Amino acid sequence: MGTRSDLGALMLGLLVGFCLVFQCSATLWDANALLVVNGSIRKMPETLFGVFFEEINHAGAGGLWAELVSNRGFESGGHHSPSIIDPWSIIGNDSLIKVSTEASSCFKRNPMALRMEVVCDGDCPLGGVGIYNHGYWGMNIEKGKTYNLVFYIRSLGSVNMSLSLTDSTGMQPLATTNIIKNDVSNWTKIVTKLEAKGSNSNGRLELKTDKKGVIWFDQVSLMPTDTYKGHGFRNDLFKMVADMKPAFIRFPGGCFVEGEYLRNAFRWKETVGAWEERPGHFGDVWFYWTDDGLGHYEFFQLAEDLGAAPIWVFNNGISHQESVDPAIIMPFVQEALDGIEFARGDSNSTWGSVRAAMGHPDPFDLKYVAIGNEDCGKKYYRENYLQFYAAIRKAYPDIKMISNCDGSRVKLDHPADMYDFHIYSDARTVFSMANTFDRTSRVGPKAFVSEYAVTGDDAGLGSLLASLAEAGFLIGLEKNSDIVEMASYAPLFVNTNDKRWKPDAIVFDSSQSYGTPSYWMQHFFKDSNGATLLNSTLQANASNTLAASAIVFQDPLSKKNNLRIKAVNFGSSTVSLKILIDGLDPNLLDTSGTQTVLTSANVKDENSFANPKKIIPVTSLVEKAGRNMDVVLLPHSLTCFDVLMKSGIAEITSTTEDKSYISSM
Repeated sequence: MGTRSDLGALMLGLLVGFCLVFQCSATLWDANALLVVNGSIRKMPETLFGVFFEEINHAGAGGLWAELVSNRGFESGGHHSPSIIDPWSIIGNDSLIKVSTEASSCFKRNPMALRMEVVCDGDCPLGGVGIYNHGYWGMNIEKGKTYNLVFYIRSLGSVNMSLSLTDSTGMQPLATTNIIKNDVSNWTKIVTKLEAKGSNSNGRLELKTDKKGVIWFDQVSLMPTDTYKGHGFRNDLFKMVADMKPAFIRFPGGCFVEGEYLRNAFRWKETVGAWEERPGHFGDVWFYWTDDGLGHYEFFQLAEDLGAAPIWVFNNGISHQESVDPAIIMPFVQEALDGIEFARGDSNSTWGSVRAAMGHPDPFDLKYVAIGNEDCGKKYYRENYLQFYAAIRKAYPDIKMISNCDGSRVKLDHPADMYDFHIYSDARTVFSMANTFDRTSRVGPKAFVSEYAVTGDDAGLGSLLASLAEAGFLIGLEKNSDIVEMASYAPLFVNTNDKRWKPDAIVFDSSQSYGTPSYWMQHFFKDSNGATLLNSTLQANASNTLAASAIVFQDPLSKKNNLRIKAVNFGSSTVSLKILIDGLDPNLLDTSGTQTVLTSANVKDENSFANPKKIIPVTSLVEKAGRNMDVVLLPHSLTCFDVLMKSGIAEITSTTEDKSYISSM
């Protein structure tokens, strides 16, 4: 007796042959592809699709993290004097004001401070002289909004200062306040608010005086008061991520975790506690300074705010250029254990108490850690990995650990709960990799596809072509979700002024943002987490350009079940698709549904600030839905068909014969 796929192929062949003889019109017989859906297979992981955040492209500093001042502690020029203070600049000329840095700060881990000497006395320009900071390619100042300004100041005499937000030239005032202090001989913290009376997306912060003397500044911060829940995240960018409904968030990298050299790696202990005390560091892989305001604590808070499971990637003693000898790796192991205690420890524990003091007495829900990033094959990785694994398993037996070594083809030679799998390639390769895990052993650790994307000419800055190839790949992951536990696109963010890596899911500048087609593609999969995968067989003349899957998911608001069929047409021709839901009670499905399509006139089309919605999902009604549906897949398109189910999925069962289908034939 033949298999169901044999029967489906036979039926399609009979259909094609029948039409060749009788010249069928545009009816049931006109379909050139057949999708048979028959019976549930399994529930997919609750964690299948999430996001990966790396500090790259100024994703955090100057992006999701809403701090408006760049180099707020004057540390980015290095711990020497004099030092560059970029992007700080002077207001006035060198004959009126002199600035330099010196190691005189009151913060031990941030020794540098700015020394400003005002030379003019009674003959200063109108408004005074001083310093300004334009942030990350301009500060977005919005009328009616309030901004928290905090800085530290010291002077041997009294100070009278003007604190302002202006346009990029300093000519248009947007918000102003003044401070007068008679005694700031010791470092003094100044906290004030600025309410904007005008708007400008290319603004700057000015600190000015017309009084002769020397003033020292340190740790200058300007934050909008309306960040998400007051947690410091820029609202529009946070919402774009939240709208993806990510099941997890992997952080903080990526290569950012490793560093080109270990001295520039992300070390979590340097990023917790009061923001003024954080030394910051130069990310020598992506070539920019970060003050680490978005630190270990904030990443866990971000995960909690998103309702996503945190996946912490920690440095395992390996950078791009160095590997710590196994004999001296234990300090790194202890650092990892301490980092877990910070997240999960009781508020009375050593590091749990630090978290509690920062405002989160309850533990964060950390269940996953990755031991390094892309380090498999590097010197000492396996030897050191085993030491990390043993120590973490002993202290936290429930935590799942992720190896950097790919186990999709060859069995791992070390213990792991999951293994990392990364894929960056051209569109055709990524689309064809939908079956990558078809032959992977179902025994052993599961796959975490933590970085995937189409890159190169096919992708540009984020093309339709790239998103379609990625969608086909994700359909393959859905079908292999018994062995694939998680998947996330990379990178998530790019500031349009610092395109270190392209393409990316979300593009932004100081005031606006948009999603690339790859961002919108991921919305088609956000309801797959925890959904039920249905068995589906696709028969087509051009099967190498088609991919399809079928799931049942529950709408989180209505609590009603929906049948969803996703189909990718990677080819340049229109496809007529016949969908047959086999073994299903005819009364189970609603007679109408919706169709959502992602496509464009040109496969290389992209979104932009000029046209941010050129390629977005478009939804329309489908009037004739049900067990048998005749649908059209546009050239180069991703299409989703949703049909409301009047009951649960228990009534979808695989039958031994396609009686209803044969009868209709």
